[in-house]
Amino acid sequence: METEEWHLEYKNFGGSVDSNSSPELGELKLLWVLRDTFRILITTDNHVGYNESDPIRGNDAAKTFHEIMMVAKEQEVDMVLQAGDLFHINRPSRESMFQVIKTLRMCCLGDKPCEFEVLNHGQLGVDETFDYVNYEDPNINVAIPVFGISGNHDDSGGASMLSPMDVLSATGLLNHFGRVAENDHITVSPILLRKGTTKLALYGIASVRDERLHRTFKSHNVKFLRPNESSDEWFNLIAVHQNHAAHNATNHLPESFLPDFMDTVIWGHEHECLIDPVKNPDQGFSVIQPGSSVATSLCEGEAAPKYVCIMSITGKEFGIEKFPLKTVRPFKMETVILSADSFIEPGPDTKIEVTKWMIRKVEKLIDQAKAEWYENRLEEETDELPPLPLIRLRVEYSGGYEVENPTRFSNRFVGRVANVNDVVQYFRKKAPAGKKMTGKSSLAGETEKPKELALDNVRVRALVEEYLRQQKLDMLQENGLGDAISEFVDKEDKGAVKSFVDDSLATQMKNLLNLGEIDEEKLMKAISRTKNIPIEKDSGKKSNKGKEKEKEDGDSDFEMEEAPSTNSKAKNTKSTRGNGRGGKKATATSATATRKKTTPFKSAEVVIDSDEEAIASDHQSVPDSVEVQQIEDSDYEEPAPTPRQVKSRAAKKATTGSTTKKAPQKRSAKKKEPPEKPATPPPPPFTMGLTNLSLIKCVS
Repeated sequence: METEEWHLEYKNFGGSVDSNSSPELGELKLLWVLRDTFRILITTDNHVGYNESDPIRGNDAAKTFHEIMMVAKEQEVDMVLQAGDLFHINRPSRESMFQVIKTLRMCCLGDKPCEFEVLNHGQLGVDETFDYVNYEDPNINVAIPVFGISGNHDDSGGASMLSPMDVLSATGLLNHFGRVAENDHITVSPILLRKGTTKLALYGIASVRDERLHRTFKSHNVKFLRPNESSDEWFNLIAVHQNHAAHNATNHLPESFLPDFMDTVIWGHEHECLIDPVKNPDQGFSVIQPGSSVATSLCEGEAAPKYVCIMSITGKEFGIEKFPLKTVRPFKMETVILSADSFIEPGPDTKIEVTKWMIRKVEKLIDQAKAEWYENRLEEETDELPPLPLIRLRVEYSGGYEVENPTRFSNRFVGRVANVNDVVQYFRKKAPAGKKMTGKSSLAGETEKPKELALDNVRVRALVEEYLRQQKLDMLQENGLGDAISEFVDKEDKGAVKSFVDDSLATQMKNLLNLGEIDEEKLMKAISRTKNIPIEKDSGKKSNKGKEKEKEDGDSDFEMEEAPSTNSKAKNTKSTRGNGRGGKKATATSATATRKKTTPFKSAEVVIDSDEEAIASDHQSVPDSVEVQQIEDSDYEEPAPTPRQVKSRAAKKATTGSTTKKAPQKRSAKKKEPPEKPATPPPPPFTMGLTNLSLIKCVS
């Protein structure tokens, strides 16, 4: 095609060509190709809010997330795909929410037109209020739409089962998709997009507990919908947020579970950056693992260079362009074996010599981190000094070596490294393969742990479950307690254990009171029998399961069909709804689970904090006859008086009472009853939003 013909075609497409200039034919062809090309910036695991109380590292995650979004703005991408864990916790602080909203407003709003159209979308809002793609909102100018799923750190929870992604969705700055309404029966519906002749089907699955999702796939209860019209012409892209590496048989998502009609999988949750696409020869799709944009643990996977990429999709073909992240704090790590690397004899007399040798190793790592930082900025003219690096020296000291206290050793580098308390990590060589294990809990410290189970990589859930298997709890459910402790450790949810214990005891009390008068022996049997009764939740605090089922998509012009199954003998099992993300029906799996309101009122003082729920009231309604004292934005509760203070107050009261007596006041015999709360309206009836669905058994 000649230049003049390209001019004409480009004008017909909506472009403009300056009559005074004569663009090269190659440039016009590039513009012609771009009209059919989706350019998508891919990122995941930004963990905004990680370690934000640290004076050195507190702003690292927010700074790098801003750099990523600036890449999207400068490169004028069509959209951004975020594959989970935008926030580090599912109740982010005001500082974290402010930083994310500020970045999204700066980078995603503007006059740049969105050059693709939405043909169909699943549920994008918690309710019908904002159930549309944000760039279609007439009240805001969205230049770069952001589509994101929730991860295991920022999943839904609380009374209303909302996640931070739902809050951002309500602001119009982000499109939250891929919700999982029912963990044991999942239907994945795509967002159908079109740009020129390229058709994109965007799928997403929010984070689900790995064992639960594994069981759901094995039960053939995960269904993928596909458009009936020209299904082979669509480029199928899916974002997931699960374990990629197999820690054991069931706590990961095998690639073979995903349907083979997928073209590319964006894999979140894993922090090691493997940005180059890896082809799965059996399934036929490629896997891109962007990794995290901030180091949340000092391990080898986090030490790899970190990138984001722009994925260009034209028809059924795609390619990526990598962008190194320059605001990531330098991180160098090395593992040494004293007996092999130091040439120092073991024993107490060589402790000082070993310490000096380790200091030289750390000094070398600091120099390497600085040199690497300057090397990445050779093309830039900047006077900026390198940030304090993260340094980790792993030392294997088996064989009788004596080493210095790790904290004391690390504090030698204050002002030179960012992690001043954990520069060094000691470990011993694991037990020989022929050594017989005792079978007792490793928490007792009777067996040596291999270096793979070093502190950075210990899975809290596995340790807790192992410990609880050795114990027998009389009133609490072991599985629920293990999940609550995992929520406390993994997501820093301070109320997780308290919420689980309160709900468990309230359920136990209700069932025991119904038994009437019984002796002690029968009481203990009743406690054991009622221990595994499902923990009750307040009926008003239910999940959005019904609402999410109501609306898959009400404005689709495409007929959708379920992907065909490769196993014709798949059995339909009865689905159950878990309490919370990935929990079992009989247990309360997290502190984000709903709390009961039926507990009797105990305290007249309510301490309110902007970031936390009511502390003293425990979500109880306060009677009108009780005087309530509100202390806003404070986590302080007045401690109970000591016996000496009580005695002193009583003596003071007796002294003043002897000189001045007040006339007794008459009390009203009738107590003022608290007002009744209006009944919660029943949920609307279930409706399926997708039109003309012809369901076929899914790929599992």
